[in-house]
Amino acid sequence: MTIVPAAARVKAPANPIVVVPARMASSRLPGKPLADIHGVPMIVHVWRRAMEAGIGPVVVAVGEPEIAVAVEAAGGRAVLTRPDHPSGSDRIFEAVNLIDPDRAHDAVVNVQGDLPTIDPALVRVAFDTLADPLVDLSTLVVPITREGERTDPNVVKAVVELAPGATRGRALYFTRATAPWGDGPLFHHVGLYAYRRDALERFVSLPPAALEQRERLEQLRALANGMRIDAAVVDAVPLGVDTPADLERARIALAPSPSAA
Repeated sequence: MTIVPAAARVKAPANPIVVVPARMASSRLPGKPLADIHGVPMIVHVWRRAMEAGIGPVVVAVGEPEIAVAVEAAGGRAVLTRPDHPSGSDRIFEAVNLIDPDRAHDAVVNVQGDLPTIDPALVRVAFDTLADPLVDLSTLVVPITREGERTDPNVVKAVVELAPGATRGRALYFTRATAPWGDGPLFHHVGLYAYRRDALERFVSLPPAALEQRERLEQLRALANGMRIDAAVVDAVPLGVDTPADLERARIALAPSPSAA
């Protein structure tokens, strides 16, 4: 495994690939990649949004053949990976190595497979944040405006060193607690990541970190091992589909307009 030190990097990644991990197992919504949203499987909606970002080829990394069949029927590309990966990061790493063993792609954008309404612009923002040669991986945050989210442990908060007026800063920590203390904004973390290829390779080779296991937040492994994560501030949290109620909200959001009917 060859790792390029951050200090040796001289340019931004130029040839990204977008990978959407998907698997059928879900405790709250089994089979959700194939959940019907106006006649189209949810994973196909996600693939289409990722394609609309226009930053590079899009591949769906699947854990089961039936997801691949749905993606390919819509004209997309899918690659079958091991069904037992512990995380989406491990799944996308296997997929990229299978389809790009010569390492032509120098960055990997991980778009979760349960974001059928995601704005394609967010995918571009995550990738553009890798332009700084010191950044290993990037992600997105949204200012919290609803009071209940400040103390909700299901809303992951990103602690970001952000200069006044800046729209990008270095992520120092991620937590389910209310942080940081004092006056100022709190940020809701959006789980979309862009990795430099070498950074993804390093990340999946590392053992789980103590705080990662305590907070149940995979990105803390990167911070515990000195990797730099930068976070870009965006306007809205994309709808993640984890429950039947979320699925109904996605159907409402994606309902065809009367003029298109």
